[in-house]
Amino acid sequence: MAKGKAKSRKKKKKKKKRAAQYGRESKCRFCRAKVEEVDYKDLPSLVKLLTPQGKMFSRKRSGNCARHQRQVKRAIKLTRFMALFPYVG
Repeated sequence: MAKGKAKSRKKKKKKKKRAAQYGRESKCRFCRAKVEEVDYKDLPSLVKLLTPQGKMFSRKRSGNCARHQRQVKRAIKLTRFMALFPYVG
């Protein structure tokens, strides 16, 4: 048995490390505006948090903090119940 074939070795690419961005933590749109409670009657701000199909954007996509994302969820559900927003796009 001849073991004359050499295995081809792939070179591993080194990943570039990103510089840490200190102090660049983005804030929630409601935290920046110092909103205590998300109002269900504020339709223009709630429309920005919905897709054209009527789905809510995730917290990661919308940039909301957990507290305000929960309030947004309740506000959107209430506006749908009151027929200010449709359930389906």
